[in-house]
Amino acid sequence: MENNGPTLSSANRGHLYGDGLFESIRILKGKPINVEIHVLRLIEGMNVLKMRLPNYFTIDFFREKIEELIKKSQINEGGRVRLSIDRASGGTYKPDTNEVTYYIEAYPIEHNEFTLNQKGLEVDLYTAVRKPNNIFSNFKTKNGLVYVMGAIEAKEKGLDDLLITDEKGNVLESTNSNLFLVSNGVLYTPGLDEGCLAGTMRMTIINLAIENKVKVYESTITPQNILIADEIFLTNAINGVVWVSGYRTKRYMNNNSKLFVSLLNNHYSNKTIEKE
Repeated sequence: MENNGPTLSSANRGHLYGDGLFESIRILKGKPINVEIHVLRLIEGMNVLKMRLPNYFTIDFFREKIEELIKKSQINEGGRVRLSIDRASGGTYKPDTNEVTYYIEAYPIEHNEFTLNQKGLEVDLYTAVRKPNNIFSNFKTKNGLVYVMGAIEAKEKGLDDLLITDEKGNVLESTNSNLFLVSNGVLYTPGLDEGCLAGTMRMTIINLAIENKVKVYESTITPQNILIADEIFLTNAINGVVWVSGYRTKRYMNNNSKLFVSLLNNHYSNKTIEKE
């Protein structure tokens, strides 16, 4: 079914106030992956936003609903799902209720496994708006203007992406992904206490690094760290690993990016998808 008709009411609080959360979930071989991690982050975010958690909002409930929609959408190979939670309609800034509604969308995508981009991304810093570090920073809330404006500026500059910075000038993530640096064979990524998104793919890459005896550290990342790194890659739930080839005049290789794409595909082909 195509979403070519009206689906949300004009009173939807996600639409009116950004009063909601969402998760982007990858589909491989017609099945959603990492549903448990996504739902747990969604529930944690709901608690932060003081939304009432319905008793039936369980991992199994959302897995069943997502798989039902994937089947109806006839997505048998690669795809993506967007799972949204909004506070129920009513009120102005002060809501009438903390009850919630949910909404699920599913779309096919070309690849049935994770693939590395053939052309590396060109990136720079986004400094016009800094991302604050607060209780919302680790979640995918519907207040995404810092990412929207960063993506617009990247396009205006002829770049593929920009790196979001915090109020101290440290680097947190890109407009749509978490950030990893490689220096002397060691991975570095901003810690959650720095204010970056608590990405599900970020967590998966950290775990895969540990399992494969690759050292990984959560630490503050400065623009100078970007310049002296041997390699940079970005991660998100849909694309997996994305290689960055250039930051200003600095060039990067993609050896570790290739490694982690391979580890990701092995990880999901070896496990029973979504029966964890």
